[in-house]
Amino acid sequence: MSEQAGEAVPAAQKSSWTSFLKSLAGFTGDLSAMTAPPFILSPTSLTEFPAYWCERPELFAAIADGKTEQARALAVLKWFISTLKGQYTSRNESMGSEKKPLNPVLGELFYGYWPANAARGGKTTLVVEQVSHHPPITAYRIENLEKGVILTGHSAQKTSFSGGSIIVKQVGHATLTVSLPSGETEEYLITLPRLRIDGLWYGSPYIELAETSYIQSSTGWLSTIEYKGKGYFSGKSHTFKATLTPPSHVGTSPHVIEGTWHTTSKELHSGVTFHDVTSPKEEITVAPIEQQGEWESRKLWHGVATGIREGDFESAATFKGKIENEQRQRRRDESASGTTWELKHFKHIEHDPVYERLGKLFKANPPTEDGYIYLGNSPRSES
Repeated sequence: MSEQAGEAVPAAQKSSWTSFLKSLAGFTGDLSAMTAPPFILSPTSLTEFPAYWCERPELFAAIADGKTEQARALAVLKWFISTLKGQYTSRNESMGSEKKPLNPVLGELFYGYWPANAARGGKTTLVVEQVSHHPPITAYRIENLEKGVILTGHSAQKTSFSGGSIIVKQVGHATLTVSLPSGETEEYLITLPRLRIDGLWYGSPYIELAETSYIQSSTGWLSTIEYKGKGYFSGKSHTFKATLTPPSHVGTSPHVIEGTWHTTSKELHSGVTFHDVTSPKEEITVAPIEQQGEWESRKLWHGVATGIREGDFESAATFKGKIENEQRQRRRDESASGTTWELKHFKHIEHDPVYERLGKLFKANPPTEDGYIYLGNSPRSES
């Protein structure tokens, strides 16, 4: 990392970056609505982020191949750890630093798939919908129906500024279900790690994971994942320690895995490589923009994304302002007519029974969360 403040900031934008840092330092509350300097903007909407859950679709499908409860719990942990690189470091690799994604509009949609092949069986599909704008909440569904593996979840972010870093508390959870040959279904509750965005002073932000997240199986197996980031004077970036603990009636020792989630890890007892994400990932297949509907992310934000990619930030701001003004008018019209926006693919529930049931097993905090039920209506691009 550079040692000079603002060294990674383009010369023409140093003053706006300095102003941004000053406004951050004095800001209280949620930062998500703050306007970031143009060079730190991403051309990608937050609705595309759930695709990171499945950029190694063969690992997602392989969960169903485990012959025992223990084997499947290990496969879920391996798949989960393998998603972290895409979710939390891929922008640094492709764009030089972490970027602020486009804030989705209510009703925004993102569809895609990973094609079928011999290694993973049938096609794996993704449906994403922006189910709330204030606060921003994204719901998603990933399915490989041939293998019987389904992920349903939602996520939101509460952001604050502390000690020179942006702290992101991820709100929400995901539930993975596996349909077994016996006709039974296994469930896994997945909680989300806390994020810390460092490197702001240098104009080169990057994400570090913090604290602990959990994967609780309905069979009693529990993965506890502790994240350790790089300190100012010591420590490796992106390190983690995962402990897979058996249920009380199973007399086996816990599995302990250590490594760096953006590269590789090993099982401590055997020394065998556990996960390895140094090979290329598989990008999701998305319909061409000309075939997309007006609410689909890449069509909706096309003008903004083009401006950002080409460095034409004035054009990007114009398109962005037009979209935001249209949204404000839509909300005013709804308010005047006494109507509310109707979700397309998901239904909100105040209490998620799976979260409450599995969360009790490891004393989840909070003990209850809301959720979004997928309505089972395939989108145009998946039909």
